[in-house]
Amino acid sequence: MPVASIDDIRAAVGSEIGTSDWITVDQQRITAFAEATEDRQFIHTDPALAAQTPFGGTIAHGFLSLSLLSRMGADVMLVPATTRMAVNYGLEKVRFLAPVAAGKKVRGRFVLTNMTQKAPGQLLMHYNVTVEIDGEDKPALIADWLGLIII
Repeated sequence: MPVASIDDIRAAVGSEIGTSDWITVDQQRITAFAEATEDRQFIHTDPALAAQTPFGGTIAHGFLSLSLLSRMGADVMLVPATTRMAVNYGLEKVRFLAPVAAGKKVRGRFVLTNMTQKAPGQLLMHYNVTVEIDGEDKPALIADWLGLIII
């Protein structure tokens, strides 16, 4: 995670702080997620059957795309140098807008919308995240994500 002063982070509120690297969502990743979550619906795991659907092939679970926020956030979320720990605090809103076809790449575009002091030594960070799909106009999802930083 990029390091910044608390004043610099506060100054970034209301602006885009960055875009993560691209992450490939291949069939191996989709299948591993299906096994981990026991969500083995054919649209995710059976390329032959999925090819007969309007999607034309397998697609990632929406929750797989959402779970990649942690990896994406590591590229761009700003933290003070004194950070002892950063934890996922939850989501205010999530909307799945477009399927991610197997083999596509996704990345997160992060806007820091708010930063508040939750308690002494605790900063609650509010991010609006758009997960973009390489080569597509419609994003995979949008989310309002909260992160708690312990300093």
